[in-house]
Amino acid sequence: MDALVDTTYLSRYRSRRMDASQIGKRAWSYAGVLQDAGLSCFEYVEQLTLLLFLKMADQLTRPPYEREPLVPPELGWPPLLRLDGAALEAQYRKSLEALGTQPGMLGVIFRSARCEIHNPSLLKQLIVNLLDEVDWMSLPVDVKGTIYEELVARSAQESSRGAGQYFTPRPVVQTLCEVMRLRPQDRICDPAAGTGGFLCAAYSHVLGRFGRELDRDQLRALRTELVEGMELSPKVGRMCAMNAYLHGIGGEGADEVVVHTGHDSLAAAWPGEYSVVLANPPFGKKQSLTFVNEEGETAKQNQVVVREDFWTSTSNKQLNFVQHIYTLLKIDGRAAVVVPDNVLFEGGAGEKVRRNLLEKCRVHTLLRLPTGIWYSPGVKANVIFFDKKEGRAKAWTDKLWIYDLRTNLHFTLKQKPIRREDFNEFIDCYCPGAMHRRKPTWSQANPNGRWRDYDYKDLLKRDKLSLDLFWIKDQSITDVDSLAPPDVIAAEIAGDLQAAQEQFSKISKRLAATG
Repeated sequence: MDALVDTTYLSRYRSRRMDASQIGKRAWSYAGVLQDAGLSCFEYVEQLTLLLFLKMADQLTRPPYEREPLVPPELGWPPLLRLDGAALEAQYRKSLEALGTQPGMLGVIFRSARCEIHNPSLLKQLIVNLLDEVDWMSLPVDVKGTIYEELVARSAQESSRGAGQYFTPRPVVQTLCEVMRLRPQDRICDPAAGTGGFLCAAYSHVLGRFGRELDRDQLRALRTELVEGMELSPKVGRMCAMNAYLHGIGGEGADEVVVHTGHDSLAAAWPGEYSVVLANPPFGKKQSLTFVNEEGETAKQNQVVVREDFWTSTSNKQLNFVQHIYTLLKIDGRAAVVVPDNVLFEGGAGEKVRRNLLEKCRVHTLLRLPTGIWYSPGVKANVIFFDKKEGRAKAWTDKLWIYDLRTNLHFTLKQKPIRREDFNEFIDCYCPGAMHRRKPTWSQANPNGRWRDYDYKDLLKRDKLSLDLFWIKDQSITDVDSLAPPDVIAAEIAGDLQAAQEQFSKISKRLAATG
């Protein structure tokens, strides 16, 4: 029986080849089938991650690869092909539970994993009709990675929860990788890795620019040493690890894992110094601890993070991540961090963090991102770029350059999604590798220029050292003809209302908890 399965298995994936677009369409079509069975898109992609890893691990044990099994055969792909019904579901659950205790890549992928497909016939369809029909190992790395990224992106589009709250728009990711001038000798970290967008894009960017110049040992070092990420959620972390794996990043041994799951980045300093940090930390404003109160009800309490290497103690998650990222960088290390507007103007701890950042780092660039590009509605975010410097009495920041990609610009997720080309002028103004050649596009004669600079001494004069700077006149206030299309306006209003509702809900819960 085993020999028959093996023969059928080999002939099936040798004879049936599909291109990337066909695979992507088929993979997404199953999301609709399983959604009807009660699975969210996020849960579907998670289950696809688990099964796809087992499928690829099995392929690697067969010709022409013939590697030693990474997954014990009794827990791997062939038993799932042989079984049906309740026996199939039981075998799948057994495999997930056992593999979740393993070290290295297996542990990262399968830790805390559960079978969410409770209909054995649907599980069998996914195994036989989708995954087993594709020769995944024959697909180029960039194709496999692209297919998986597309699935994650579609999952994010379906809901602001699930993958959406961990997903950074890929044009933003690509732009940051370009302007940061990443190199093979860099050590790149994302302490809030999410689904791995920054890690995969950074690796692909360096490989594309320098891959032909590197020998075999250098390419192996690139796979295992260039990028490293931390993700608190094991569910999201397994998607991040699979994304990295399909992009050819990392290895299988415990010392080759580049994605660390279940790790609270803010709890303590992470060992090692990095030359680059690329990150989009969680948008949630407050660090909170969930507990059960005396009445048996679930409640939340703001949790202040206290660390000796932080400038100030606060429950503001974003401010804590900014401080944490500073500690991750080595001297002359550089960072590009996505932050919400409140980080730019909030007083108290916010002012203290900004003052220390401007003094101890060369904070050289701020990119005001447009609204309507995020899967969480109503988000107003920016990218702050800074280089860590050694200690001295004089502040390191001398001039802050700001590019406004928000005022009078309108994007939506579906009708008008932001594209990489929308960042062309910003990249030209940024002058990667030659920032001393920067020239403003704003002037008294061109008040709508989107690129201008502010001297440090002028920043110090601002109330609470606010960096929430803008100068372009909002045309929607005075010019009706310049308004965005009605569907765009409606989407923006809906996003603002949903964001406001979420904030009021949080405030209500906090007030109820304090009595």
